Amino acid sequence: MKTRVAVLISGAGSNMAALIDAGQGADSGYEVALVVSNVEGAGGLAIAAAKGVETVAVPHKPFGKDREAHERVVDEALRAAGVEVIALAGYMRVLTPWLVGGWRGRMLNIHPSLLPLYPGLDTHARAIAAGDAEAGCTVHLVTEGVDEGPILGQARVPIVDGDTPASLAERVKTAEHRLYPQILGAFCRGLERG
Repeated sequence: MKTRVAVLISGAGSNMAALIDAGQGADSGYEVALVVSNVEGAGGLAIAAAKGVETVAVPHKPFGKDREAHERVVDEALRAAGVEVIALAGYMRVLTPWLVGGWRGRMLNIHPSLLPLYPGLDTHARAIAAGDAEAGCTVHLVTEGVDEGPILGQARVPIVDGDTPASLAERVKTAEHRLYPQILGAFCRGLERG
């Protein structure tokens, strides 16, 4: 039995697409059972639907500043779909302790830096400005702190002369699309044994 995974997105969903494709392999430890977006009409929803994955949009704006009320509706959708693990993939919402706590140890995120370096935004510009020799991406468990959870895996990408934040971001995204399915698959296979 494959672990049922939900992917939470806010935009185009390129990591989500990589996760869906890898999860459809016969030897994968997981399958993407649901894609949830906080943005009605997010590009990734159409991609997921075209790949045969159930989608749901739960726009956050009608909830105003009540993040937990929004998350309770998201959580209902996750549980109704029999989701066992959540993979955040460009989900541009800071989660409340209520949702993080409810899925503790079963929620993963991918971040476009070599954590603990450069949590938050503008990671590629910050790595270039610092004169770093390499950048990369990190898959980690989600905890209450932003980009602070235990690291499950990383991929390194060299920074080359003339790199811009955009050119570096493209190469890091390629690494993300390899790393995230690999780490999620290993994590889900570990759950089965545990």
